[in-house]
Amino acid sequence: MSSWAIRSGSLSLDRPVILGIVNVTPDSFSDGGQFFSPERAVEQGRRLVEEGADVLDIGGESTRPQGAEPVDIAEELRRIMPVVRTLRERLPRVPLSVDTVKSAVAHAVLDEGVEIINDVSAFRLDPAMAAVCADARAGVILMHSRGGVSEMGTYRFASYGMDVMGEVIGELRAAATAAECAGIERARIALDPGIGFAKRTEHSLAVLGALDRLANLGRPVVIGVSRKRFVGELSGVSTPADRVDGTIAANVMALALGARIFRVHDVRAARRALDVAWSILQSRDTA
Repeated sequence: MSSWAIRSGSLSLDRPVILGIVNVTPDSFSDGGQFFSPERAVEQGRRLVEEGADVLDIGGESTRPQGAEPVDIAEELRRIMPVVRTLRERLPRVPLSVDTVKSAVAHAVLDEGVEIINDVSAFRLDPAMAAVCADARAGVILMHSRGGVSEMGTYRFASYGMDVMGEVIGELRAAATAAECAGIERARIALDPGIGFAKRTEHSLAVLGALDRLANLGRPVVIGVSRKRFVGELSGVSTPADRVDGTIAANVMALALGARIFRVHDVRAARRALDVAWSILQSRDTA
């Protein structure tokens, strides 16, 4: 597994790949409202690329832990389309990803040149999503979660047996198989265990500690731990924007256990930390 296929070609996994987060929402848990205007979102995207982001991941619907409200198709498109169009124009060589669970949104942004669809429901919430992505030959991220948009960030469905990662792998494997049956090529599918989604802190820890089991499936593994609640609980930091240190620690451990793609808010810090950690891991392989 040396690359991840997306629409225009492939992303090499010979070093950590960073997805810089651009939330075009008024209510995301960490940076809600900061980049809600198209102008500010585009400027944020440019800054993240300068700091080392390989891909920009644009989202117009929050799945925050408390009070997330679904938005309709028209509103989600109103939020993200100006950002997608302007970033495609100004940063034509930077692949764009859109975080959505709606096939109509995916179809619209793919028509504008978006390369990747990041579905936090792993295609559970919209049966048409797989066919849309297959037709466009998009790269896809299938993330483990349970429940709808307003529930997946809560603990409502955070019920697991003794083998948390075993359950996560089982549900992701089924989602990946369904995606392939719908026509999405295996090389285009990356898997995200959904840290913090329908998972208490102990569940997120169990998943991260067993990440090598997910990596052993032979698909690119995406990790999104940036500024999350479990990082705050473990480090005693209540303000999401102050959880950079804990985020870096979790990302470096995930890298050592097989993750290669990292969705982050704080790109500069992540780029530096992951590149150093990667160099150390590579030196072990060549020793």
